Amino acid sequence: MSSPNTAGSLSLRERKKQMTRQRILDEAERLFEERGFDNVTVAEIAEAADISVKTLFVYFRTKEDLAFADTSLIDDTLATLANRAPDVTHAQAVVDSLCRHADLESDGGVAAFRRGFGTSTALESGLARMWAGYEDRLTEFLAAEAVRDPGPEDRFLAMQLVALMRLTTSPEVEQAVTAEAGPNDGRTILTRTLEAAANRIAG
Repeated sequence: MSSPNTAGSLSLRERKKQMTRQRILDEAERLFEERGFDNVTVAEIAEAADISVKTLFVYFRTKEDLAFADTSLIDDTLATLANRAPDVTHAQAVVDSLCRHADLESDGGVAAFRRGFGTSTALESGLARMWAGYEDRLTEFLAAEAVRDPGPEDRFLAMQLVALMRLTTSPEVEQAVTAEAGPNDGRTILTRTLEAAANRIAG
């Protein structure tokens, strides 16, 4: 049995590890969005996070892992779906989650995501796996919500909901958003575009 002091030191150690991990992710995201994933090295990320490359690899096996470590979007989307009001459709709940994330993002928004991740050929397969994973989680949620085994209707609706998420980072939406006069106008365009697409989804 651990002594109170040992337990306390372990808790402090875990907090320090979490802080280090988050600092690595924050610096990696900043550098990716500034210069693009392909133009940033692991050594530069380690230097920005004030750690060694060896320490970085304790937390993340590859540079690609850094690009896909943040699951807050799908986690928040599922939570929004689970807590939506009876009169709110699945599609509208996803739009609400996406717009909330757009409001929480730093100045770069959609353009920063595209610059950091969306145009990298090295990340193409990783992005495909990410979207497929989102589709799987949404399919499972929809089936559980309906108290049934996953069926084709759940998969089809999940595919459409993921399409809404992918639309947010598309070059067409980026062009529409960045063409506006200011960030508030850009958010209005993003919301209007997503809601128009959501209205075409049945669920």
